[in-house]
Amino acid sequence: MSRVSLILGLPLLLLAGCDREAGAPAQPVEAADAAAIPTGLLTRQFAGTPMPAITVSDAQGKTLDLAAQDGPVLLNLWATWCGPCVKEMPALDTLAAALEGEVRVVTVSQDIRAAEVVTPFFAKGGYARLEPWLDPDAQLSAQFTPEGALPLTVLFDASGKEVLRVAGGYEWGTPEAAALVRESLAAR
Repeated sequence: MSRVSLILGLPLLLLAGCDREAGAPAQPVEAADAAAIPTGLLTRQFAGTPMPAITVSDAQGKTLDLAAQDGPVLLNLWATWCGPCVKEMPALDTLAAALEGEVRVVTVSQDIRAAEVVTPFFAKGGYARLEPWLDPDAQLSAQFTPEGALPLTVLFDASGKEVLRVAGGYEWGTPEAAALVRESLAAR
């Protein structure tokens, strides 16, 4: 096979790998490895960046203006088809309980099908402290990660400035995670 054939054929091969049955979920959770949460990549390189002025909504049409928050926020971008995202949701609920009154944990689904898949997911999970915010146009993903990598969790201080972010799954339900959030905010 010549180099020209390889170069011209590669895009077609890549497109064929993205093909799926119409109406099928983008990536079923069953097919994803949701058994283990990898350690996410923690970075502070964007510290000081303001929270995006984006409004998200829930299934009932209630809106949340992210830039108008009046305290620290841990913003988590996730999707029902993302194995590490699904795995860390109970841990985020645990973290929200540990940080109640200190930090608001905001989870925003990047699912295109929005409430259709998120509402039953939340009902099944029984998350007591997480609210099912929706961003079906993936505005937040585009703002933070053009590649659309999920999960992505960003900590903002009370003035709406980024403190740190974690790309990939993380053990949010541990005392160490709560300490990381508290210590990072205290250092600001």
